[in-house]
Parts: sequence; structure tokens; C-alpha cells
Amino acid sequence: MKIATYNINGIKARTQALLDWLAEASPDVVCLQEIKSVDEAFPREPFERLGYRVETHGMKAFNGVAILSRLPLEDVTRRLPPRSDADDPDEQARWIEATVLGKRAVRVCGLYLPNGNPAPGPKYDYKLAWMDRMLARTRTLLGQEEPLVLCGDYNVIPQAEDAANPKDWIEDALFLPQSRAALQRLINLGLTDAIRARNQSPGHYTFWDFQRGAWERNNGIRIDHLLLSPQAADLLVDAGIDKAVRGRDKPSDHVPVWIELDA
Repeated sequence: MKIATYNINGIKARTQALLDWLAEASPDVVCLQEIKSVDEAFPREPFERLGYRVETHGMKAFNGVAILSRLPLEDVTRRLPPRSDADDPDEQARWIEATVLGKRAVRVCGLYLPNGNPAPGPKYDYKLAWMDRMLARTRTLLGQEEPLVLCGDYNVIPQAEDAANPKDWIEDALFLPQSRAALQRLINLGLTDAIRARNQSPGHYTFWDFQRGAWERNNGIRIDHLLLSPQAADLLVDAGIDKAVRGRDKPSDHVPVWIELDA
């Protein structure tokens, strides 16, 4: 089972780019972020013609996540559940999950974690609160002791080696100590960073800003991650980053990241 995550940065602007990559990479499951579309406006037909079932959780102009799957899906769930009755509803379209039925069932969660800038401020408070909410949901899912994949745009640079120029990010919400600590708390639940499990060297990036020639200078960061439960990590065959996609016409500022599971 090949599972990918891809922040498409606007599905309407990049439908053809996504179709081209799907034809080339042939993933079984893709979690998309920043579709920037309400559900009823998502261009389903081209993907359905390729054999993908389309499940979306969108909102107008901002955010939005989706799952495309060539394999059967069960129990599609949208939004993070509240941790308690005191929690506000999760109004932003940032979370979708489903069970994918391959050789064995795998629970796949697609997420678009808040950016959090400017920090400090209410947007950063929201980011950290959302991460706490994700942590609670992950604990629940891990309790089911089944293969689990949490994949998406985390908007967190885990370590200095995940940025070409880490000093540029010291005051950014993506690299603040609180953000990195929150991600580490999630990983400490027993999750495996799939890319790092396959390659420990620096220089592996998933995002290059559209500004200041970041792509041309390879001034990238790694913020798109696939985190695996122990049951999923045991099935890991390979993982990679399709970096070349960033150099094509009308690209997203992110590139696809993928894993292959024996599932």
C-alpha cells in the first residue's frame, strides 16, 4: 500500500499537476491539504476516472483536506473530536481520517496543522491548542492497536537539520521551541517518523517558499511528515520525497511525501 501526503495549495489551480503526478507515482492513497475548496466544488470527476474515491472536508478559499483512495474506505471521519465538553467545535477544515482496506486495514489521518504566525499571538495559541487536541485523538487511535498513519502538513520543522538555513526560522512559529516540543510529545507516544526511519542525513526538504528564489537556492524545510504507529512501522517497506515535482510548471510550494507499507 502506497500512501502519500501532498499540500496541493489550491486544487483548482493544480488539478492537472496533481493528475500528472498521480499517473506517474501511482499511489493507492493520497492525503491532500490546502484544497481551498468547498466540498461541492471539488473537481472529483478527473480523479474518479483514474479510479480514486474522493472524500473531502473543505471550506471556502482556505484550508481544506481530502483523501483520494483506489482502495475501499470505511468510517470516514471529519474534524478532530473535542477533548472535553469545554472544547470549542473544530470549525476549520484541517482533519480527515478513514480506514483503508488493503491486505490489512490501515487507519489513515490526513491533517493540515495551523501555521501559527505571527507568534506570539492568538494564531499561535490556536496552533498549540490544536496540537494538544491532535495528541488526545492520537492517544485514542493508538489504543486500538492497529496500523495508523498520521500524514500531512504539520507546519513544524522538527530539528535544525530539517532546514537549509535554520537561523532564518528561529522566531517563526514553525520552529519555535514550543512547536517542536509539541511535535515531540506526539512522537513520544511511540510514533515513527517514516522519512527519518529511512534516511538520517540532512538536506531532505518538502517545502520551498515561492519568494526569494528559495527553490533555485534549495533553501527548503521539511514540514510534511508521515508518522507511523508501531504496527504501521513494522510494515514499512520504503519512504521518499518526490522533490522533482517542485520544479515543474505551476507547482505547489510543497511536494509529495510517500511511504510503502506491506499492507
